[in-house]
Amino acid sequence: MTMASTTTRFTEPRAAAVSGARTVARIRDPRLDFYRGIAMFIILASHTPRNFLSLWIPARWGFSDATEIFVFCSGMASAIAFGSSYDRRGWLLGTARVAQRVWQVYWAHIGMFIFAAAMLAAIDYYGGFDKNYIGSLNLWRLFDDPSLPLIGLFTLTYVPNYFDVLPMYMAILVMMPAVMAVARYDLRVLAGALALIWLLAQSALWDYSSFAFEGLNFPAEPWSDRHWFFNPFGWQVVFFTGFAFIRGWIPAPPIRIWLIALAAAVLIVNIPLSSIGVRELGLDWAKDWRSAYNGWFDKSDLGVLRYVHFLALAYIAWVIAGPHGSRLRPDGEGIATRAFVLVVRLTTKVGQQSLAVFLFSMVFAQFSGFVMDQVGRNVWNMTLANLFGFALLIGVAYCVSWFKSQPWKGSATG
Repeated sequence: MTMASTTTRFTEPRAAAVSGARTVARIRDPRLDFYRGIAMFIILASHTPRNFLSLWIPARWGFSDATEIFVFCSGMASAIAFGSSYDRRGWLLGTARVAQRVWQVYWAHIGMFIFAAAMLAAIDYYGGFDKNYIGSLNLWRLFDDPSLPLIGLFTLTYVPNYFDVLPMYMAILVMMPAVMAVARYDLRVLAGALALIWLLAQSALWDYSSFAFEGLNFPAEPWSDRHWFFNPFGWQVVFFTGFAFIRGWIPAPPIRIWLIALAAAVLIVNIPLSSIGVRELGLDWAKDWRSAYNGWFDKSDLGVLRYVHFLALAYIAWVIAGPHGSRLRPDGEGIATRAFVLVVRLTTKVGQQSLAVFLFSMVFAQFSGFVMDQVGRNVWNMTLANLFGFALLIGVAYCVSWFKSQPWKGSATG
C-alpha cells in the first residue's frame, strides 16, 4: 500500500506532477488490492451481529479501522481508473466517466438496501421470532409509513447508519471533477481547500466555538436532525490522500529507520487509549480521556487522530509489503511459502472486486447474525461462521471476475 508521511507535502512542480501521474496511474500496485481485500474480510466480521471476532479487529487497538483502508484504497483505485481518463480524454469526458461510476454505485446502494430490508422483513413475517430484525437496523419508519422513506431513499436524504458507506463514497466521487480542475491550477490551493473542507466538517470542534454552525454534512432522514454517520466532507481527506499518491501529487515517503520507529510509536501509544486499553487493560484514565476528547478521534467526521493513526498504520504496512509489493510474492517452493502465496492471491482477488464483495458482505452479515441467533453462539460455531463467510467472499470475487471476463465472447470450441 502506498502511504504518506504524517506531513503532506505538495512541493513538486505542477507539470512534473501531472507528467508523473500519467505514467504511474496506468500501473496497478498489487498492494492496493491486497490491503483492500483485508479490509473486506474485516468489514464482514465487524458487521456480523455479536461476532466475538469483531472485539479483536485492528479498530479495537487504535483509532482507525477498516473503513480508512477501504476509503484510502478506493482513492488510489479511482486515481487509476478515472485519473487516466482525465489525462487522455480531457476534463469533460473524465467527468463523464466519474458520473457513470456514481450512477453504478447509486443503483448498487439502492439494490443492497431494498434486498437487505426485504430479507429482514421476510424473516420477521414468516419466522415468528422473538427478536424483531427490522428494528435491529432501525427500519421501523420505512415499514410503518414507506412513502417518505422511499422518497428519501432515492434522493439520499434517508440514509440509515448501516447503509451509509456507499452514499459517502458517491459524495466524494462527485467532488472529483472540482479536485481535478483545481489541481490544474495549483496543488497548494487544492491542499488548502481540502483541509478547509475537512475543518468545516468537524462538528465536535465547532461545538466549542461561538458560531451557530454544526459542521458540513448531509441530512440522514427527513423527520429528524440526524446527519449522515460517515460525513463525506470529513472522509474525503483519506480518499484524496490515496488519490494524490497515485497521481504523483504527494511523493512516496522514504524508508527510514526513524520513520518506522515514529510510526510504530504512534501505534503503540494508541493502544492504551483504544477500546482494548479500556476493555482489557481496565484503564479508567483512558476511559475518561476518550469521553473528554471524543471529537479528536470521532469516526463520523474523521477526527484528526484517526487520520494520524491510519497514516502510521499504512506506512508500516507499506514497509512490510516491500518495494512494489515484492514481499507479497516470495520465492520458494516450501509448503509455508505456497500457503502464503495462496492467501495473498485469494485476498487480492477479493480486493479486486471490492464493490460486489462489499454489497454481498453487508447482506450476508445480517443473515449470518440471524442464523447464529437461532443456533446459539460459541467460539467454535462462530469461528466456523466467520470462515464460511470469508470463503463466500472469495467465491463471490471469483464469480464476479469470471462474469466480467465475458467468456462467452471468446472463440467457439465446437
